Amino acid sequence: MSASEPLYDRIRQRYLERNVPWDHALPPPEVLAFAEAHQPGRMLDLGCGYGRAGLYLANHGWRCDGVDFVPEAVQGAQTRAVAAGLSGRVRFFHADIVALDFLKDTYDLVLDVGCLHSQPQAVCERYAEQVRRLTRPGGVFLLFAHLGDDQAPDQRRWITQPVLEGLFADGFTLERHELGTTTVGEDTWPSGWFWLRRSADGL
Repeated sequence: MSASEPLYDRIRQRYLERNVPWDHALPPPEVLAFAEAHQPGRMLDLGCGYGRAGLYLANHGWRCDGVDFVPEAVQGAQTRAVAAGLSGRVRFFHADIVALDFLKDTYDLVLDVGCLHSQPQAVCERYAEQVRRLTRPGGVFLLFAHLGDDQAPDQRRWITQPVLEGLFADGFTLERHELGTTTVGEDTWPSGWFWLRRSADGL
C-alpha cells in the first residue's frame, strides 16, 4: 500500500500490537491553537492514524477528511467517529499519501503530524505536489517533523530542514517555524513545527 514497504510494515505492526505512542486524546497544542484562532473550515489530515485531529476539529465545527495507509488505523478512526456522533462531519480514507486523486476539493488546513518525515525523497516530492494541489490559495499547511542531519539521503532516518523547506518553496511561504526536540520512549530527536501559507494566487 505504501511507496515504502518497510515503513508500511513497521507502522502497521505497531497498530496490530496496539503499540501506538502517538495516540493521545487530543491533538498537539499547535493544532488546538490553530483551531482556536481560525473560523471552522475544511481540514485534511495526512497520516491521520486513529483520527484524533479530525475528530477534535469536527467536534468544533470543521469538516474534516483523514488519510492513512494502515487499514487498522482507518478502521479505528471510523469507529471513533461513529461513537462520537461525528460521522457526518469527518471522513477517513485508506489510501497512500501520494495517491490522493480521489480528493477533488481544496482545504483551508492541510495537516501532517509526523507522516512526511520518514518518507524516501521520491515520495516526498510526489507528496509535496499533492499538498500544493489540495491546499486552497491562502490556506495553511501545518507540518510537524522529526529532523535529521546532513548525512547522505540513504543514511538519514528523518528529513532535514533544508530539504523540507525546499519541497514547499514553490507555492508556499514559510510564515513561522518552531524548533525543539521530541522524545518517544527512550529516543529523543530534533524536531520542528512549520506553518506554510499557500500562495494567494495558487501558483
